[in-house]
Amino acid sequence: MKILVISQYFWPENFKINDLCLGLREKGHDVEVLTGIPNYPSGQFAEGYDFFRNNDEVWNGIKIHRARLVARGSGALKLILNYLSFAFFASAKGRKLPKEFDCILVYEPSPITVGIPAVFIGRKQKIPILFWVQDLWPESLSAAGNIHNKTLLKTFDVITKWIYKNSTKVLVQSEGFRSYIQAQGVANEKIIFYPNSTENFYVPTAADPVLKSKLPDGFLITFAGNFGESQSLHTILHAALELKNQGFDEIKFVFLGDGRMKTTMVDFINNNGLEDTVHLLGAYPAEEMPKYFGCSDVLISSLKKDRIFSLTIPSKIQSYLASGKPILASMDGEGARIIEEAQAGLSSPAEDVKSLTSNIIELYKLSDIERRQMANNARCYFEQHFERNTLLDKLIEIFHREVAKFNKN
Repeated sequence: MKILVISQYFWPENFKINDLCLGLREKGHDVEVLTGIPNYPSGQFAEGYDFFRNNDEVWNGIKIHRARLVARGSGALKLILNYLSFAFFASAKGRKLPKEFDCILVYEPSPITVGIPAVFIGRKQKIPILFWVQDLWPESLSAAGNIHNKTLLKTFDVITKWIYKNSTKVLVQSEGFRSYIQAQGVANEKIIFYPNSTENFYVPTAADPVLKSKLPDGFLITFAGNFGESQSLHTILHAALELKNQGFDEIKFVFLGDGRMKTTMVDFINNNGLEDTVHLLGAYPAEEMPKYFGCSDVLISSLKKDRIFSLTIPSKIQSYLASGKPILASMDGEGARIIEEAQAGLSSPAEDVKSLTSNIIELYKLSDIERRQMANNARCYFEQHFERNTLLDKLIEIFHREVAKFNKN
């Protein structure tokens, strides 16, 4: 089967769609990707890429068609221009693609406008569109993007409903999304639950003595991912301050990643004397994360207190579970439910510093045997619900079924 994947983000940007495309190729399918110029999360074009040059390339046997876009930079206006410019240029570039694909998979971790070129290409090539929802729009625009203009939100709501209407199936990464999307006029039978998995290299990993010697001494709690507003990292930082004030000097925090909130985080650390407690080590390739996780005692994930975030499953949850480590979840809804159901760690309500601090102390005081049981539970739950090969087979089955139905009609 020949599959066109449309995603505003793709390698060298670090998103789960990269591995899914590799997995589809491993299963013998021909995959091409229509994407943008890499500029996430820095907001600037990655080295070697330019607005005016031809940025098409091949990566691991996957042909990448790169559409122009305005780099996301900083601020709401630049972000909107980034979203709309990709939709425009990708639509134009997509119309020139040869008519040889069997179906389209759209990966949407925001923006929803990634679906616009898919609709135009799908109509031209007369092939089904499977739209994989990672973020709910337009609500995520206000929750994560701090955009509250009613006219703008209404406009994006209309666009969202139009894209869903013109998609053959709407895949959702969380069952919590179903009722929200149904309220936007999508029939239940059109919605398919299809969660994220994670890369094969996320496995339980023994601590590397060399790396361990370079990390802070003590009980290590590690966060890996984007430093964005939706991650509510101030909740973790305030918990770190509270722990320091209570005399838990042994508990240390390691942050791996980058993003818009980094400067704010650095200021908080310096202003509160947390230089020995909180360590920002920078961003590293995803393949290196298991080494850091292996040297950690606990992994942590946090989200803002907002209805939309209570419906989602943060993609790092699957990576954490696969790594077989105890997990702290500072969030509401689906993400917290999974950690509790898996008995893989402890959860606290979103932005609740007191509860998070209490959970950290509780995990710290557990015996090694009790924490090891949580770690084992995490890995077992991943294998039962999110195992990569099983989910790839499920997606391929969906492709075959929907292509057959579409061609029959």
